[in-house]
Amino acid sequence: MKKQLSVMEIERFAIHDGPGIRTTVFLQGCPLHCLWCANPESQTIGSKLMYYKEKCVGCGTCAGVCTNQAIEMKEGRPLIHRDKCRQCRRCESSCLQNAIRFSGEKRTVESIMAEVLRDRDYYEESGGGVTVSGGEAFVQFEGFMELLRQCRAAEISTAVETCGHVPADQVKQALPWIDLFLFDLKHTDPEYFYRYTGGDLNLVLGNLKYLARKVPEKIIVRVPVIPGFNFDEKSITGIFKETASLGIKRVQLLPYHTLGIGKYERLGMPYLLKSQESLKKKDLERFCSMGQEKGLEIQIGGD
Repeated sequence: MKKQLSVMEIERFAIHDGPGIRTTVFLQGCPLHCLWCANPESQTIGSKLMYYKEKCVGCGTCAGVCTNQAIEMKEGRPLIHRDKCRQCRRCESSCLQNAIRFSGEKRTVESIMAEVLRDRDYYEESGGGVTVSGGEAFVQFEGFMELLRQCRAAEISTAVETCGHVPADQVKQALPWIDLFLFDLKHTDPEYFYRYTGGDLNLVLGNLKYLARKVPEKIIVRVPVIPGFNFDEKSITGIFKETASLGIKRVQLLPYHTLGIGKYERLGMPYLLKSQESLKKKDLERFCSMGQEKGLEIQIGGD
């Protein structure tokens, strides 16, 4: 049986997820629940109904075609009962305004590769390739590995963006098939890390230390800089110190942005992070010299 992956999106001509021109495959499923997550539709596996109220004209067609009474009209707008939705997607296909869309679909690895291969020439010219992101790619480990193998067979470079909160044995198995790790290091305080993400920092650091012993040159540490969480000198210094001690040289500081907040409303989910003001690159410039003093190469933003 052909292996499948639950895909949120495939982005062509990406330039911020590794070197060169890339195709980024966003998979669903994540072991963490970061309060600032910009892709809440990727947190769990499965198709998600997203309602774009700014596009809705209140025609009521969606409620009329739903056979599960998952949508009713109230004050000229659809009221969505998500617990009743059976993913029939009649509402999506009937909405002429594209105000209802479903995010997430099962795709075979072969169909993903067919899309990837369309841009092979761009990868070769720019030194790019494929980046697997999420969610967290390791959640769908078997399909993820098959995608890596098929990329290797096609001589396409691979990168993975990972939160690091994954089984250590899976990291060891995947290592030979990955050319670049974009590894999130969000904090070095276990209590803070757990409070804001629900994860075990020891698992993350254990995987990072293993990779640093094996392939430090293949790691870029990525730090999402979040107000109220790690946007302070003590937190960033701790991350820089940990990174330098492992012999990793490259660090990317990613300024917090609010682009994903609208997705929570479309999914009927609350946005729990108190800060709702984006950071700018200039807000992080003060951290650059701190990292450089420790021998690190600091970049604000992705590639």
